[in-house]
Amino acid sequence: MTTTRTTTRNRPVRRRTVVVVALAIYLGVAALFVAALSATLAPGGGGPLFGARIAVVELEGPIVDVEELVRDLRAHRDNPLVKAVVIRINSPGGVVGPTQELHAALTRLREAGKPVVASLGAVAASGGYYVAVAADRIYANPGTLTGSIGVIMRLANLDGLMKKVGVDYVVVKAGRLKDIGNIARSMTPEERQVLQVLLEDVHGQFITAVAVGRKLDRAQVLGFADGRIVSGAQAKALNMVDALGGFEEALDGAATLAGLPKPPKVIGPRRRLSVLDLLRNQLDLLGWPTLPPALAVFKTPLYLMD
Repeated sequence: MTTTRTTTRNRPVRRRTVVVVALAIYLGVAALFVAALSATLAPGGGGPLFGARIAVVELEGPIVDVEELVRDLRAHRDNPLVKAVVIRINSPGGVVGPTQELHAALTRLREAGKPVVASLGAVAASGGYYVAVAADRIYANPGTLTGSIGVIMRLANLDGLMKKVGVDYVVVKAGRLKDIGNIARSMTPEERQVLQVLLEDVHGQFITAVAVGRKLDRAQVLGFADGRIVSGAQAKALNMVDALGGFEEALDGAATLAGLPKPPKVIGPRRRLSVLDLLRNQLDLLGWPTLPPALAVFKTPLYLMD
């Protein structure tokens, strides 16, 4: 009997303890929220925990799937603590559509009042440069490989090989040009003209993006928009970039544009674990040939690559 009464008396005490602890946690979270909000609205962005920051995003490798990167840029655009964005580019280019999506995402950031600075790494060519011209300022190392303002489409003709191995490639189509680029036969003059017009159109879009982004006359851009690769130093002489410098200089440049002290507080890029990248790294360490880039198996042949 005594044990039962003691247990019954302890139950209200335990409940009160749980309620008190839950209330304390709730008040603590509320206090943190108020502190964060006050820091955000305060001049200069607040204290060390909730101060204004520069967000860094990375564009690495061929431009193929940009959904996550565009999502990150949208999050930085909506985050009141982010006052500017630095995009670090190490890319030889990629597919046209995704490249233009990234360009548009950076343009929206600028329209939202957040400066964007591009930092060109080892290579920022073709589509990589297309993305960069959406920025307020572009920094490149003297030896960075950039430029390559052009569009390319590579199509194989396996007609002779198929005849040798006895393969009969049959196509049933509705629409005269539906099988344009057919690998089992030579391209007709009409098909070549259709594709040439397509490439000229996309090339013109590229030239327009460079002229608008770099505030250059179209005629001036046409002088170096022939697909050539240039160094960072050459790009500076052509007004293709604003300054020579690395990532640190780009961060300081973004801080200046955003009115932040140097060195600025930074929100680093989100790291994504890729099993394929891990496998490639292991093969590199073992001295084995690395896996070919995914771009080699594209079904879409139109892309911006150096």
